[in-house]
Amino acid sequence: MGKTNLLDAIYYLSFCKSFFNSVDSQNIRHNEGFFVIQGHFEKAGEESEVHCGIKRNQKKVFKKNKKEYDRLSEHIGQFPLVMISPGDSDLINGSSEVRRKFLDGIISQYDKVYLDKLISYNQVLKQRNALLKHFFESRSFDSETLEIWDEQLIIYGKAILEIRQDFLKQFIPLFNTYYKFISDSKEDVALHYENSLGEKDQTGAGFKTALLTSLARDRAVHYTTVGPHKDDLEFSLDTFSLKKYASQGQQKSFLLALKLAQFEFIKDQKHTKPLLLLDDVYDKLDEERFTKLLEMVSSDKFGQVFITDTHADRMNELLNQKQIEHRIFVVENSLVKEF
Repeated sequence: MGKTNLLDAIYYLSFCKSFFNSVDSQNIRHNEGFFVIQGHFEKAGEESEVHCGIKRNQKKVFKKNKKEYDRLSEHIGQFPLVMISPGDSDLINGSSEVRRKFLDGIISQYDKVYLDKLISYNQVLKQRNALLKHFFESRSFDSETLEIWDEQLIIYGKAILEIRQDFLKQFIPLFNTYYKFISDSKEDVALHYENSLGEKDQTGAGFKTALLTSLARDRAVHYTTVGPHKDDLEFSLDTFSLKKYASQGQQKSFLLALKLAQFEFIKDQKHTKPLLLLDDVYDKLDEERFTKLLEMVSSDKFGQVFITDTHADRMNELLNQKQIEHRIFVVENSLVKEF
């Protein structure tokens, strides 16, 4: 009916992209030429109007108070947001890219330097990979040209790695606290950063050595096989792999703790309460966990919360029981009306 689309529209206005599909053109309705999203935000007494417009085969237009951004990255972090959805299970079961995006998405909301370095790193990486492909197709090799890209990759890569490591030192204690609260258990959970440069190289000092060592492999596969773009987060429970050995309940608790720690961390860094979006979480959690989550997000620590659910009566009853101030809207055939 469009409940999730409503949350995704809010997400779009915060991150300049969809939570569910980052290819903008695929979010335009079939047989339509464009879409427009507009939202009014109030933050610290200041009102803002945010506009996102996308036409097929044209550049995305993103404006705040009718002024278009030169770079979309300038908007990231202005309206901090955390999304909790059934798709979060991809953090456990999906590829390393999903976990890196989770990491980068948190840091980018409060650290502009990191976001700029990440964008620059990805641009250099693209050039280096294109050069490796050219070497393969032309059966040639030019070490001096490759070294130019290597030097830039090392500069940005070392900075990215150091900021990620610093973030995790602060984030992990928050995550542990939330997991213990949600699960009521004494089991030990852990997040471990897997560095593609080697476990001993926690600052990226050996990036140059790693690039030289992997050069033969890079030339064979035509892309760069080491660096922050290949790093991963390992999740464990009592030293065992969370993906392989944890129960569904333990995995759900782990994911909730990750997202709530993300919320608190951004709130502390930005000195503002992020928007919190909960998409169809009731059906994915048992009632005990959901009630605990509801009590938590209705406290003063949290700000505005959007929850989608398939049963308006059920949600209304739960919120009334907990005496939580709320308004309920029903989405039917893409039309929104108050319950």
